[in-house]
Amino acid sequence: MSELARIPFRRADGSTTSLAEHEGNVVLIVNVASACGLTPQYTALQALHERYRARGFTVVGFPCNDFGAQEPGTAEEIHEFCTVKYGVQFPVVEKIAVAPGNRHPLYRELIAQQPHAQPLPGAGAERGEDIAWNFEKFLVDRGGRAIARFAPDVPPDHALVTSAIEAALARQSS
Repeated sequence: MSELARIPFRRADGSTTSLAEHEGNVVLIVNVASACGLTPQYTALQALHERYRARGFTVVGFPCNDFGAQEPGTAEEIHEFCTVKYGVQFPVVEKIAVAPGNRHPLYRELIAQQPHAQPLPGAGAERGEDIAWNFEKFLVDRGGRAIARFAPDVPPDHALVTSAIEAALARQSS
């Protein structure tokens, strides 16, 4: 079991889980928020989930209130928002912290494995270790390792993301 798979977090219902639940799958981990200018990315995230699910892929949303207090709701309110407004069917878990100071251990390990986020082409250099904003994305391979990280402004359906997903799905876990 990978280091990432060992780190517990809570589902929206409060029960404990980990990425071990998705062992053998490719997972896109995203810190999400309901009141952010990037919130419409939920549509593309759901489309990715549907497009690749049968091939062993899922998205996992980690609500986060660290940036501009843009995720103030309870787990129930977040779940209702995601399902009603965006038709989200992928797991959206309990709210966590991703910013320095109180960063959840899962995000500490994700950042250790992928310290720099890829920006949109032409948008400048790779971003530093800190999570820049809501909707930063980490791609985890079938073996449970973070293999890519994308800046918040990289849309989930951008070729940078989809080509990385397809390459990860083509590889068997080691």
